[in-house]
Amino acid sequence: MTSQRALEFLEEGTRTGNVATVRADGRPHVVPVWFVLEGNDVVFTTWHTSVKARNLAHEGRAAMSVDVAEPPYAYLLVEGPVTIIDDPDESRRVATAAGARYMGEDRADEFGSRNGVKGELVVRLHIDHFVGADDMAG
Repeated sequence: MTSQRALEFLEEGTRTGNVATVRADGRPHVVPVWFVLEGNDVVFTTWHTSVKARNLAHEGRAAMSVDVAEPPYAYLLVEGPVTIIDDPDESRRVATAAGARYMGEDRADEFGSRNGVKGELVVRLHIDHFVGADDMAG
């Protein structure tokens, strides 16, 4: 998969990302997220006291996989450093964009209002490495 195709793959449809982080004791932690793509960054929100937020703040890196679970099957794994932003206005902007993608334009503001609050963090995962394949069954 080329880098251009990887970015296209991330933007297609409403695929959920599975973000992997590492706990302080070394155990892995994987959770689903709704995300948007902004340039070469995967962007999502998380609550400031979540395990994911603590792990990201501690390690400063994450990985995320996205897949197509029906034929012809496909997947993408992205990895990179993260930037954590504590700004309710930015949380609202990102949450509204994610709401539009996953719930539709008619519910985007609802999702943005619910998640664009103090305590909700924005995470920017800058893609510095990826691997993926289209048409796994072909």
